[in-house]
Amino acid sequence: MNELKFKPLKAALFMALAVFLFSCMDVLTKHMAESFPAPFVVAARYAGNLVLLLALVAPREGKRIVHLGRPWLVILRGACLSAVSLTAALAFQRMPVAETIAVVFLAPFAVTLLAGPLLGEKVQPISWIAAAGGFVGVLMIVRPGSGLDPLGVLYAGLTAGGSIVYNMLSRSLARTETSWSMMFWTALVGTVIFSSVTLGQGAIPVPQGMDLVFLGAMGALSLVGHLLFTQAFRYAPASTISPVNYLQLVWSGILGLLVFGHMPDPWALAGMALIAVSGVSGALYPLIQPRFARKIGGLA
Repeated sequence: MNELKFKPLKAALFMALAVFLFSCMDVLTKHMAESFPAPFVVAARYAGNLVLLLALVAPREGKRIVHLGRPWLVILRGACLSAVSLTAALAFQRMPVAETIAVVFLAPFAVTLLAGPLLGEKVQPISWIAAAGGFVGVLMIVRPGSGLDPLGVLYAGLTAGGSIVYNMLSRSLARTETSWSMMFWTALVGTVIFSSVTLGQGAIPVPQGMDLVFLGAMGALSLVGHLLFTQAFRYAPASTISPVNYLQLVWSGILGLLVFGHMPDPWALAGMALIAVSGVSGALYPLIQPRFARKIGGLA
């Protein structure tokens, strides 16, 4: 069984790097989904991820890469991520990257609040405040009159729901499974599911040139990003590091502007700022609270 060590700074760094890579992958997903069916784009990403695992990791890990302590939960985790990948791709077809990610950030709020009753973790009051602030930020973005595609908002909401289950399973399985085995089975499940869906869609344009490069890059970004994501849960509770996910809003907003030329409206920007501030404050509190308490105690 893997022993969990409390290293919040290391966990926060891993999560911050992971969400940056996820933002890059989201931008590529949106770009590719404009020319190819969403299931095909997701299938190519999972297949690329699986090929890299088999080529670079399997020779070193051997049988350990397929070993599972709780196989059904690992497969369920993979199925959840597959569902999330599809609904996210469908949302990206209809909405800008930053606004889509903002709606998806309903998930970290729920993870923070559910970590107590479901995982037995102690949820600090600041985490509740951060979750409330982030939720208000999401409402500012999806407010009536925002101009967002209602179906796109629905897909983003479904993505958030699947992400809740995926994040909770990631934290639970970190106690018994290796990072590489979880990544292998996640990639395998996603490849099987989306390859089957793609084959049932009939003729699909054959990617060429830079499209092939982009599809390959998606697999690599997914591999490294999910490795960092999984490792982060080994060093801190879900309620502590989930708020770091909010940094993805910053990356998505910058990349969306640079690649697609999209600038969110003032209300959306204010909502994203509120989400980011709430998330970062919730993540940093466990790091500064003991020092603050010692300082106050020394003054008493």
